Amino acid sequence: MKVLVANLGSTSFKYRLYDLEGGEHLLARGGIERIGSENAKVTIKLPSGDLEAVRPVLDHGDAVQICLDQLTDPKTGVLKDASEVSAIGFKSVHAKDVSGVQLVTEAVLEAMEAFADVCPAHNPPYTKAMRMLGGRFPTIPLVAAFETGFHRTIPEANQRYAIPDEWATKHGIRRWGFHGASHRYIAGRMAELLGRDDLKIISCHLGGSASICAIRDGKSVATSMGMSPQSGLPQNNRVGDFDVFALPAILKATGLTLEQTLDTLANRSGLEGIGGSGRDLRDIEAAATAGHEKARLALDVFIASVRHYLGAYLVELGGADAIVFTGGIGENSVLMREGVCRDLGWFGIELDPGANAAGPAERVVSTAGSRVQVWTVPTNEEIVVARQARDLLAGQAG
Repeated sequence: MKVLVANLGSTSFKYRLYDLEGGEHLLARGGIERIGSENAKVTIKLPSGDLEAVRPVLDHGDAVQICLDQLTDPKTGVLKDASEVSAIGFKSVHAKDVSGVQLVTEAVLEAMEAFADVCPAHNPPYTKAMRMLGGRFPTIPLVAAFETGFHRTIPEANQRYAIPDEWATKHGIRRWGFHGASHRYIAGRMAELLGRDDLKIISCHLGGSASICAIRDGKSVATSMGMSPQSGLPQNNRVGDFDVFALPAILKATGLTLEQTLDTLANRSGLEGIGGSGRDLRDIEAAATAGHEKARLALDVFIASVRHYLGAYLVELGGADAIVFTGGIGENSVLMREGVCRDLGWFGIELDPGANAAGPAERVVSTAGSRVQVWTVPTNEEIVVARQARDLLAGQAG
């Protein structure tokens, strides 16, 4: 079974093609940027070599067609024809009253559209592209693997806000949690690395979008994101945790409308809003090292928030076997890991400066005497989505 895993943005399409027969083989990967323009950048990595081109790409349907044309090219492709693609899998984000892994139907699309205001950066481009692809490629099943699915094992007390019961039970206002594919991958990979599945893990997915998850025996029991991906840790340009009763004060002080304020919180806040040095943590770290006070503050706020949730989840789990840093920031930022693990020896968490500074991407960065192992592990959300699509289709065939 071959599954094409799609990662969509409003003007981008990135993909990986997996062959899941007799193993898990990555056949190709690629992407298209600036969809909707005359000068879209098209890239693909194949066993035969890497290809790049600039060409017009009108919409996501064109992008997928270009992808399939590349994959089935008689000279360089890896497929005989497009019929070999068993499904297109999507790392979908959120939908009203829908979670887990679903075939993309009109009902699923409507459920995603019902939460467009909850996930304004994610749901609208996904539903638009899914509708387009469903019409363009009606014979290829579309599978939505929702990020919220991994977190449905969280105890009810950890899912609930202290709001009227009807809001939670009827309208779905609760801590849903996100980055489910990443946290699911870390749970499975750490079980392989440590040879046990009865682990207590704190998975720190830190990147432009960031969240932390407490995992017991391979299952999520708490996570930092809540009703929307705008909550929890500060994001690169999204606010993170925020007191909603600050909104009236902001509206009065600035004259902004509620819509304008929410747009600012969702698009021009987070690390970018604090630091004034952009939204990329690499730029913020460089500015902080050069003495930029606001950049230093942005970095400190981010680290403080990670430590806040780390402490909460050590209590929730009753300790931890491993703390795992993943995502672009988690895997690559030496300074961030130093800050998060600072002065935690009393908890049995001791970072090894040398191992933290350099080594293979997947490695232990704690000392030999650290009671809690600290790891960096590159995540692979795409293989999780491919597996979920395979299992859904296999179950239906059965």
